[in-house]
Amino acid sequence: METRMAHEATRVLLDESRIPRTWYNIVADLPAPPPPPLHPGTRRPVGPDDLAPLFPMELIAQEAGAERFVPVPDDVLDVYRLWRPTPLIRARRLERALGTPARIYYKYEGGSPSGSHKANTAVAQAHYNAREGIRRLTTETGAGQWGTALAFACAQYGLECEIWMVRASHDQKPHRRSLMGVYGATVHASPSPLTRAGEAILADDPESPGSLGIAISEAVEVAAGADDTRYALGSVLNHVLMHQTVIGEEALEQLAAFGETPDLIVGCTGGGSNFAGLAFPFLREKLAGRIAPEIRAVEPAACPSFTRGVYAYDFGDTAGLTPLLKMHTLGHGFVPDPIHAGGLRYHGMSPLLSHLYELGMFGAVARSQTECFEAGVRFARAEGIVPAPEPAHAVAETIAEALRCKETGEPKVILTALCGHGHFDLAAYDRYLAGEIRDFTLPQERIDAALAALPAR
Repeated sequence: METRMAHEATRVLLDESRIPRTWYNIVADLPAPPPPPLHPGTRRPVGPDDLAPLFPMELIAQEAGAERFVPVPDDVLDVYRLWRPTPLIRARRLERALGTPARIYYKYEGGSPSGSHKANTAVAQAHYNAREGIRRLTTETGAGQWGTALAFACAQYGLECEIWMVRASHDQKPHRRSLMGVYGATVHASPSPLTRAGEAILADDPESPGSLGIAISEAVEVAAGADDTRYALGSVLNHVLMHQTVIGEEALEQLAAFGETPDLIVGCTGGGSNFAGLAFPFLREKLAGRIAPEIRAVEPAACPSFTRGVYAYDFGDTAGLTPLLKMHTLGHGFVPDPIHAGGLRYHGMSPLLSHLYELGMFGAVARSQTECFEAGVRFARAEGIVPAPEPAHAVAETIAEALRCKETGEPKVILTALCGHGHFDLAAYDRYLAGEIRDFTLPQERIDAALAALPAR
């Protein structure tokens, strides 16, 4: 009876008592650790003192740590209770619309106060900074989801929040900008005349659409110049990915409640936090031999760091203020086309995910902007939730796989992460519905030119 009811259910909701009490650090289970970040001047591995101007010591320890499980502080759990646990939903209506034998499940993170998964790490970072007596946090944001999450988190801990928002998204998403203001943040369009990094970019290109790399440079410059200020990052770094593993830990329990084991796990990747948050706990189980899913990252064809970048040491920002990171990169000077998936417009990729990709632990594909909006509309008309353009990339790949199952008859179990809603992206959907969105074919020459400026080691 219980098995039959599980297979008939549409969603599994966990009680508050099931919020994960620990974050999972996958480094503990890898055959070899990822290459260390290097000091931009000495080219030697960075130490805690090198990172102290930017991050509180507890986050520095998490960044370099190899402890398998890290306790979630009680007051972080208290804030998590505003939206966690999040639902795991079977997309039955989408399955019927596609006529597929595949069973599709999505972990929905759009119910957080900021509308995406980003709050999982924003709250943790605000907690550790407040505990260390920091007064202000600076950051960058692309689509605005990370900036909104950090603004919300800072409001919980009485911190000031200053955000550099990539100009293309700043202009495309005024309501996301407004929400940051409601939470008390100050928002600047990047590149801005407020920093040396921004001034240099504007002097060269007054109409620059900006990039995450540029916005990072500006936020890092301001944080490094003030003793009471630190920098917060929404993706890429190890501690950020670790904080997101609450997603996958919940999903493991929920999928088991459905009586299912995943055949394929799909997530979008820009810097890697959403994808890692879902995939890492399942990858732990795969490494232990308990399950054997295929895992697939999906990135935009206009910013394809996995599928067309190189694995090399590069700066995490445009101005070269950050440590050198061994990652899949298109070159720190690469400025992506201003596609609407602003959260995926980053020249590099998480060093940890890049390391796992090199080890062959997951695959990657790139998808165009129009097919992702097509998938987002298809999903919304079946399931009722409008995906943000970023997870629409994962939705597009999920639909493509489900249609392949329709051809082969395979009843695959597909799990994906719907990491945020698209309520602040409706102007982009308007453009798609009006036939005004065009795909951008990225010339190899642009990638080659950016890669030519990789720092020498």
